[in-house]
Order: sequence, then structure tokens, then C-alpha cells
Amino acid sequence: MDLQFTLDFLSDLAKHNNKEWMDDNKKRYQQAKGNVIELVADVIQKSSAFDPSLTGIDPRKTLFRINRDIRFSKNKDPYKTNFGAAIVEGGRKSGNPGYYLHIMPGNNFVGGGVYQPSPEMLQKVRQEIDYNGKEVRSIIDKEDFRKVFDEPYGDDKLKRAPKGYPKDHEHIELLQLKHYVFMSKMTDKQVTAKNFSNEVAKVYKTLHPFNLFLEKALD
Repeated sequence: MDLQFTLDFLSDLAKHNNKEWMDDNKKRYQQAKGNVIELVADVIQKSSAFDPSLTGIDPRKTLFRINRDIRFSKNKDPYKTNFGAAIVEGGRKSGNPGYYLHIMPGNNFVGGGVYQPSPEMLQKVRQEIDYNGKEVRSIIDKEDFRKVFDEPYGDDKLKRAPKGYPKDHEHIELLQLKHYVFMSKMTDKQVTAKNFSNEVAKVYKTLHPFNLFLEKALD
């Protein structure tokens, strides 16, 4: 796989984000996309060793469409300037905890968890944190975990305690989250290195215990 080719394509797409350019560069797009599919296939194979739920996932079905939904957006650029893949048992729309891969020049990251859970799912995760907060803390506060991940994604977290929980709850910062996602940034140099799929699998392995906690919460 040639991920430098993919990064170069995305850089050019960012400069020429229109249908005419994409039509003229369709072969480049297919090759760039093919590199990501090959990467995902390799990551699935390596990650299945510690997470058997990934076995048999079709890497082609993990990728998000590159076309943007511009119906309600002020930005009318027709295409995303990244490749994104959700590696999840049951598929991208299942709502199951899983893993994510984001390839974009200067803004690559890998990680996972549960993004945009339904209100029912969110309630279940918060309840599990309420009951077993020390368990999840024992996972995400480990030194090895902290070396890979910063704080969970919380740009739109609640400003107050969620309904039914006291504001001085021991784990209030986790209960205020609307998503349970951790991400680790990767440089372009890391992405284009020969061992990148190994590095991605290592990140996923570190995240796996957290996903198991989420699975238990949603069961």
C-alpha cells in the first residue's frame, strides 16, 4: 500500500474540491481509496488476535463515503478531504463499540469507542459508570493508556450533571460526556511508515479494555 499516494491525493483534493476535478482524477481516487482498504484489511487481521469480534469484517464496508451531505451546510464543497473507516462488529450503523481510523494530511488519528450513542445507549453507559466507575477508571487511568490517549472527546459535553445524578458525583466528568471516544493523533510520517498498520493495531489493543467496558454497559 502507498499511503503517501493517498495523502498526496487528499492534499490535491483539498485544493480542487469540485466534481470536475474529481471526475478527471477518478483513477487516482480509486487508487487512494484502495490503499486505505488495504490498510484496514491489514489492521483487522492484526487486531482480530486480541478482539475476535473483528474477524470476518469486510474492510470495504468500513469506509465512509467521501461525498459530503451539503443539503444543510454552508460549506458546499462536495467532498470530504479525508478517508474515514469505522471497524465495528455489526457494521458502522450498529452502535456497537468499535475502532476508528482517520487519514487526512496533517490531521490523522486513530482510536474508537462509541460516538453519538442514542439516548438509551447513553443512559446505559452512564448507569454503568455510576455503578462501576472505579472499573473504568482503572482502565483509562493506567499509565500505558495515558501514554496513548489524552482526555476523552468532550467538545460538547454537558455543563451540568445529567438528569438523575448529583453534581458532586465522584465520576461527574465521565457522566457529563455525550460520546465515549478516545483518539490518538498520528503524524503524516507515521502514516507513511512501513509499520503503520502495526502501530494502529497497538492503539486498538490499548483501547480494547475500554470497549469491553462499553460492551458490558450496553449488553
